Amino acid sequence: MKFSKHYLAAFISFVIWGFFSLALKPLKAYASLDILFYRVFLCAVIMAVISLFVRVKVLKENVKTFRQMPSEQRKRVTLLTLAGGILLTANWFFFIYVMNHISVKAASFAYLVCPIMTTVIAYFVLNEKLSKWQWAAVSLSIVSCMLLSFSNVADIAYSLIVALSYAFYLVSQRKNVGMDKFLVLTVQIIFSALILLPFYPQYSEALPTEFSFYALIFVIAVLFTIVPLYMNLYALQSVTSSTMGILLYINPLMNFFIALVYFHEPINSIQITAYSLILLSIVVFNERFIFGRRRAALG
Repeated sequence: MKFSKHYLAAFISFVIWGFFSLALKPLKAYASLDILFYRVFLCAVIMAVISLFVRVKVLKENVKTFRQMPSEQRKRVTLLTLAGGILLTANWFFFIYVMNHISVKAASFAYLVCPIMTTVIAYFVLNEKLSKWQWAAVSLSIVSCMLLSFSNVADIAYSLIVALSYAFYLVSQRKNVGMDKFLVLTVQIIFSALILLPFYPQYSEALPTEFSFYALIFVIAVLFTIVPLYMNLYALQSVTSSTMGILLYINPLMNFFIALVYFHEPINSIQITAYSLILLSIVVFNERFIFGRRRAALG
């Protein structure tokens, strides 16, 4: 039951992110940096208020826990938490830029490469073992990405940067244990805001005046940032980085569907084949979880 809750949290978080383009595309007229600035600043304020005034008891308990940790563990938690803030900042900026200035499909391609990178990095860094079925799923994913790369060669560099930043975030946070996950995320986002703050006066555009801009930024901050990221960190307490990586395919699959149906971006037979292989790879990778109950009942 405990694993199921963590697995469900991971699944729902990626479903939520699948709808991100619906909130982000209407902001296409605004600079990518501006969207990033206001998204991060608003997230930092919201999460700081929650941690300082709503979750005071949790904050005090975690400060006490942190002080009681051995010196090496404190250094590791601090390093992984701050590194996570840097990786999130990089991932958000490049994703927003690719989504609004390249194409929705290019952004989707980044998250097609990301699961493969996450799985491979987790295998070597975290020593996470994979079954033959799971390696078969990874192979299907590689084939699908190769197919898509033929028609998106110019976008590969952007996609790889987006993919690498989030792959390393997932793997690093799998090792970041001992502290409350919401508090860890709060520190990461506040750190991200501090990184961006010196650049705001020089690189921001004129202060937006449209109510729709702030309404969409609020939706992005809460629904597409705080909620799914917390669910990701919660899921990583039990779900392996490899499984998280493969579940990440839910995001680009939904992005691809929305790009096709809602934004009417062009599609060809190679893309249809590639995305079909990706869907199959999700089922194959998670066959033990999907069909486990049935096998147990038959046994």
